[in-house]
Amino acid sequence: MSAPAGLPPRPPAAMYPGGPAASREAAATEGGAPRCHNGPVQSPMQFPSAYGSHPPNYSAPSGHYSQVPNKAVSPHVGDQYRASYHSTYYSAPAQNVVAPSVGTNVLNTRESQQFYSKPPHAAGPAEGPVQGATPPASYLHTSAQQSYSAFATGSMYGQAFTSQSLPAAGQFKETNMFSSPSTSVPHSLQQHVPVGYNSALPTVSSAQPIQDNLSRNLTGSVAKVNNQISTGGVDSLQPVHSASQSIQFTKPGVGTSASPAVISSARTSASGLSSQPRSSPSVTQSPESALQEGMQYGGYVNNQASSAPAPLSSSSDDEEEDEEDEEAAIDSSSTTSSASPVLNNYDALEGGGYPETRSVTSSPVPAPSAPQTSKTSKPFGYGYPALQPGYQNTAPPTPVQQPSNPGHHPGFQHYPQQYPGVNQLSSSLGGLSLQHSQQPEGLRPVNLTQDRNILPVSSVPAPVPNLNSDLRKLNCSPDSFRCTLTNIPQTQALLNKAKLPLGLLLHPFRDLTQLPVITSSTIVRCRSCRTYINPFVSFIDQRRWKCNLCYRVNDVPEEFMYNPLTRSYGEPHKRPEVQNSTVEFIASSDYMLRPPQPAVYLFVLDVSHNAVEAGYLTILCNSLLENLDKLPGDSRTRIGFITFDSTVHFYNLQEGLSQPQMLIVSDIDDIFLPTPDSLLVNLHESKELIKDLLNAFPNMFTNTRETHSALGPALQAAFKLMSPTGGRISVFQTQLPSLGAGLLHSREDPNQRSSTKVVQHLGPATDFYKKLALDCSGQQIAVDLFLLSSQYSDLASLACMSKYSAGCIYYYPSFHHIHNPAQAEKLQKDLKRYLTRKIGFEAVMRIRCTKGLSIHTFHGNFFVRSTDLLSLANVNPDAGFAVQMSIEESLADTSLVCFQTALLYTSSKGERRIRVHTLCLPVVNSLADVYAGADVQAVVCLLANMAVDRSVSSSLADARDALVNAVVDSLSAYMSTASNLQQSMLIAPNSLKLFPLYVLALLKQKAFRTGTSTRLDDRVYAMCQIKSQPLIHLMKMIHPNLYRIDKLTDESTIHVNDRVVPQPPLQKLSAEKLTREGAFLMDCGSAFYIWIGKNCDNNFIKDVLGYPNYASVPQKMTQLPEVVALSSERTRSFIAWLRDNRPLSPVLQVIKDENPAKTEFFQHLIEDRTEAAFSYYEFLLHIQQQICK
Repeated sequence: MSAPAGLPPRPPAAMYPGGPAASREAAATEGGAPRCHNGPVQSPMQFPSAYGSHPPNYSAPSGHYSQVPNKAVSPHVGDQYRASYHSTYYSAPAQNVVAPSVGTNVLNTRESQQFYSKPPHAAGPAEGPVQGATPPASYLHTSAQQSYSAFATGSMYGQAFTSQSLPAAGQFKETNMFSSPSTSVPHSLQQHVPVGYNSALPTVSSAQPIQDNLSRNLTGSVAKVNNQISTGGVDSLQPVHSASQSIQFTKPGVGTSASPAVISSARTSASGLSSQPRSSPSVTQSPESALQEGMQYGGYVNNQASSAPAPLSSSSDDEEEDEEDEEAAIDSSSTTSSASPVLNNYDALEGGGYPETRSVTSSPVPAPSAPQTSKTSKPFGYGYPALQPGYQNTAPPTPVQQPSNPGHHPGFQHYPQQYPGVNQLSSSLGGLSLQHSQQPEGLRPVNLTQDRNILPVSSVPAPVPNLNSDLRKLNCSPDSFRCTLTNIPQTQALLNKAKLPLGLLLHPFRDLTQLPVITSSTIVRCRSCRTYINPFVSFIDQRRWKCNLCYRVNDVPEEFMYNPLTRSYGEPHKRPEVQNSTVEFIASSDYMLRPPQPAVYLFVLDVSHNAVEAGYLTILCNSLLENLDKLPGDSRTRIGFITFDSTVHFYNLQEGLSQPQMLIVSDIDDIFLPTPDSLLVNLHESKELIKDLLNAFPNMFTNTRETHSALGPALQAAFKLMSPTGGRISVFQTQLPSLGAGLLHSREDPNQRSSTKVVQHLGPATDFYKKLALDCSGQQIAVDLFLLSSQYSDLASLACMSKYSAGCIYYYPSFHHIHNPAQAEKLQKDLKRYLTRKIGFEAVMRIRCTKGLSIHTFHGNFFVRSTDLLSLANVNPDAGFAVQMSIEESLADTSLVCFQTALLYTSSKGERRIRVHTLCLPVVNSLADVYAGADVQAVVCLLANMAVDRSVSSSLADARDALVNAVVDSLSAYMSTASNLQQSMLIAPNSLKLFPLYVLALLKQKAFRTGTSTRLDDRVYAMCQIKSQPLIHLMKMIHPNLYRIDKLTDESTIHVNDRVVPQPPLQKLSAEKLTREGAFLMDCGSAFYIWIGKNCDNNFIKDVLGYPNYASVPQKMTQLPEVVALSSERTRSFIAWLRDNRPLSPVLQVIKDENPAKTEFFQHLIEDRTEAAFSYYEFLLHIQQQICK
């Protein structure tokens, strides 16, 4: 197909050695873009507004199709990698605050309150960014010999460093298509600047990329200076009364003398009153010297790494991480030959590497091989590497060679009846080859331009790995653990040829109906790589087992010989740990420094005029009253409340008071806790006071005229209050913060919402909320944000408080309890789930994989403590994570690879638990087998995570361009392997037939769409959902499900809990499937739309909607009535089944033809054309055109 007018002709592929990819790179260079080393530079493509020529008989929408994006793209702008840090540094609040001396207020005034004021004082850190923390959004780990791709490194925060050498600052080149600003810290740096230590970063010049990266990377908590409180003047302290009573504020120093009956207090610093923050001694170590100390990213990973301490959790960071290892000490003590003490350094045990010293049962480790220079990789090499531009000339990490003794064999075997030698493979692994006489179904070619009915009639199932039946039954559920490729390529070169990303999608803490819980004093783990014993290990004999990740031979502890299920001895292969790929261990309390933290909940509530008008307080208080007894916890559970407008209000709920007391602190510039010991109270001891306060809240602020919001100071106070214990902070905000620390200004231009060009302000405006979140993470505090806004609230900045503390984000646009009843109902249902769902505290998660594979980027809400360890202050069953991987060493010596994730957490009942998932997949050596095992939904979800990072780090246009290139390159690679294909055909393997459709759906999703009016907060929230939702829910956001529901029958039904649930077939997301005689339900994940045709059967309208005819159906209908009719029962049963186990309660809207909400409904019909986007058929033609170039 020829290039459209207005674009220079592209040189033929034959002009450039290396094929189409090389020609694209050369075309980019000839076009004026500077040539790059390891991948093509990207152009800000306006996709899909520039998709090129249209099919015959199509009329192009005006002003949108003037150009066709080429795969060659322009270089990045000079400052796109610059961190968006501002000079307003977050001052960490002091933690050791002495409570003022307060007495009982004897004033019989109406609604008198404690009102604190004090002279200005700043408890400040050293200037400069905080140190010792790494960002949670994504993290980059070095891996060797990786190629560049459309999403190279795929992370806005990731930065890779090699262990062999570092180039000079002037050698760094920022040319990678998906490279991005780095804010993460390599783990070996963190041991020098632990979280919470008083330290400051040396000033570095932003002109040099390496120094600029370091200045952005070394961020963490700031220095803290303890403030003291001395008695002085005071405000009043009185019980909270009814709203009908008046409020009297007594403030000393402003012309009002304090009553003799009121005790005064004012706070001064140790050195007197000062308005300037203190500075801590600065760190004088240069970034270059810091980098040269202990960057151990090679064959021995993390052996010398240390983690940042968190002394106020139930255990320190090292100790808390070590709790996942402390069971190893039990294991060690149970063995007969290789007992070892419990190490204090968690990473030395849990680093995932292979220690230099091993016991006599382990295989010897050969000397590291000499460093080799990385080969120049192809552009668009879809291995999704960890190396950043500018590092391409450094040597890769030294690989760990396979042990050469006869005891090493990479295969897996089950416990045999006759114990063979260690070098024998079990016959149970036979038949794993994918080279069958019949072609696998995943490889069946599909002509996309001719086959219009590619959508299955039911949900797309996860592909089943090509394992034998025994291993397949033991494998982990794809709902918990899923890989983008169920056939793992043998080499990185083979992965590069496939042009598909290798990664994992995890849902580690999801609700399970059946979960084996193991209580044992012996938790068996590999003594080398710390892998938990699992169904895929090999038992050599009754006394030895071989690790399926590092292949070390370990001893079987004596206690493990007994099977508690069968009550038999001598059958370790029948233990539940070896029969289930998902298990949960209860860790022994003997290995805890102190009892685990209690469940602590703090609610921080906006009570400004805007919040009162929105009416969320009534809904929240009612939900809390209904679910107070259902909050996860035990007899130690604690709870507290903070409210704020232009001041910050605390509530004394100490047992023994007749009613709650409200304490007001007006000095928001230096917030402090008036009575630290009585603000967080035991839920059971103070339950009546808590209920009184919740009943009073909705009316307490009815007549307020305060329009300002001091969110930042309220969060600082919450951090101070929660630091000793950790827990969960739930923040409810209704507007842009306008006072004190963290104040924000409107950045949205409503006139640019429909822009097809640059979309700005996707990143935070200040680093205050990020730094606060990092401090919270260090103290085991997670921050959950509920944003109930009627106007722009800068979610891009506010979301950082949850992203980096492992929290959640809930967003309710245009929220009003009267004018928007659907959102009010959604909040109510979301709160019920939020308040009662399972929760884990003080959690850490580590992902391990077979030797030869490596992890280099994480996606989700968390804090990265080391190269493969995620810190989760809270973990909830609705959180999802994604991981990018690469192949560092050839897997030719093994037929299977395994992945294992271990989640250590404290339950709400105070138990320390470890949940372990293990996934086993085959290794293949042919490109056809790789395509046959592609999991298209996992691929799309991983690409979506990478595109979010790219949108923030570079531009939305670049992210869209890279998504299109992902389809073009993968289908082009597949078609190049097939023979006898005509150029007029667009062929995909059956496993990837939905790939173009899903990518088009992504491009039309709120996060990435252009040319359609999209509010900035809506776009940012969609991106936050992509980064934190598990695959099963994310796919409904990307590609909704459409059903016809006016003709539900009992022919194809399922039975769920004595309920008959119809299963109507899926419909294409196209208006051609809609009929005026029908009714259709669209499931978008967070919303349900029921579209009613004008000529819909009146019987259906009467039975299901409860109205006599179409004309009588109201414009705003959000609930279905319970009508005694078969069609009504079927419809409600089907919708209830769809609602089950959703993290967010979907809003239901009934839509008629003349309903304004129909615009939103039709925007989800992604196969249809819009003014700014292609139809599905046009998109296929565009893909075909790009492949033919």
